[in-house]
Amino acid sequence: MSKITKILFGASLSLAASLSFNTMAADGEALYTAKMCQTCHGAEGKAPIMALYPKINGQNKEYLVAQMKDIKSGARSNGMSAAMKAMVANVSEDEMVAIAEYLSQIK
Repeated sequence: MSKITKILFGASLSLAASLSFNTMAADGEALYTAKMCQTCHGAEGKAPIMALYPKINGQNKEYLVAQMKDIKSGARSNGMSAAMKAMVANVSEDEMVAIAEYLSQIK
């Protein structure tokens, strides 16, 4: 593989990954609404309905996914996670990743 071919291949992968992340975030926005996340965390995760609920906009994507998975599995059972457990019961891991990607991009 020539140097130019390698550069073009790398640029293509980078562009594809970028488009994929943008699509995932757009899907995450729709899922955030469809899965009723805004009910407690507010629009764009910025305005929780109670002080006990966290603002989740701009949060680290991996952290958000880990918290949703831990709540769903029961590994996390503190705070308001009992209410959240019912909400994530029907959210797949792929959907969690998409929602987290969306929220991580909101400032």
